[in-house]
Amino acid sequence: MPTTAQTLKCFQICCDLTSKYCSIDLVTLDNRTNNVVILAKKEINIEIDPSGEWRFV
Repeated sequence: MPTTAQTLKCFQICCDLTSKYCSIDLVTLDNRTNNVVILAKKEINIEIDPSGEWRFV
């Protein structure tokens, strides 16, 4: 299960991406790292760690 911080940050990032007309291809939880992974427009790869901090990968 994602943390509350991850859930809120994921929602915020997905809203930001779609407001810029970026299609979101995948949102999943990586069970190995417990990071939420967002893939958008084939070139955007974002990971959100359990504390809610995010980064481009």
